[in-house]
Amino acid sequence: MKSAVRKIAMERMQILIENAITNAKTNPKLSERQAYLARRISTRHKIRMPYELRMVFCKKCKSFIAPGINSRIRLGRASVKSIRISCNLCGHTYRKIISTHI
Repeated sequence: MKSAVRKIAMERMQILIENAITNAKTNPKLSERQAYLARRISTRHKIRMPYELRMVFCKKCKSFIAPGINSRIRLGRASVKSIRISCNLCGHTYRKIISTHI
């Protein structure tokens, strides 16, 4: 029973985040609400969000950041492969190092 509920909750979180990303440009209030509901589902059912879903939330202010709409994404230098994500709401910048191992 519990595994079925967790599976449904995970599917619902993925659907909400996908819809939030697509609605971010046309209806930002709706996309913010959808992302909030996805985060609330994860906390209510004690499910850790997968990395792909966690990437759309700011690590400092915990708000929904749509890539390129209310956040800035930059590629790092050639020596250290990284992605820099800046939140336009709180100004926080964080990096994700890209491993070059094949």
